[in-house]
Amino acid sequence: MTLLSSINEVCDVVSLDRFDSVYGSVNPNAQTMVALAQEAGDEIARRGDWQQMLLQATAVASPLNLPSDFERLTPGGSVRTSAGTFARPITNSGQWAVIVGIPSAQPYFFVKGNQVLFSPPSAGTGAIVDYVSKNWVLRDPEGPAAVLSADDDQTLFPERLLVKGILWRWKRQKGLPFDDNVAEFEADLGQELNADRGAS
Repeated sequence: MTLLSSINEVCDVVSLDRFDSVYGSVNPNAQTMVALAQEAGDEIARRGDWQQMLLQATAVASPLNLPSDFERLTPGGSVRTSAGTFARPITNSGQWAVIVGIPSAQPYFFVKGNQVLFSPPSAGTGAIVDYVSKNWVLRDPEGPAAVLSADDDQTLFPERLLVKGILWRWKRQKGLPFDDNVAEFEADLGQELNADRGAS
């Protein structure tokens, strides 16, 4: 399924004529559908740690500059040293200031700006950082991206979620009842997340 086929599936439900092309179209309905698809895709990508969006970065030293596609760290044990020891997270600068001033065998990390800092600094050498990419659009041959830009773009999560996300947003925008569609979207999102984790 592609961006175009997803939008055309929504058109079938809301009684709009199918489109031959949507991206770059001057048709106001096509432009609205593309905007709603981007909004829905961004939400779906943010709300799950989709397997195809899980990536790793390897630090050469401290600090590690985060990759340009970095969205967030994976939950629980996202940073480990080259020796396989989990680094403990520090979440505020006051705690970090204390940690770096006290020698410790326990490795710690702190995300500041676009960098991961390590304490002791030697813990950063060869450390592995697991993260969720912000890129959810599958585009050949360029690779994943965060923004829709072609009719044949696909998603790195189940595309039926994109259809359901566009549908309820369309109905909301048009002032139509959409509560049932949101409930169906939420139920399917939970089910697909569990399936993606192998927990269905």
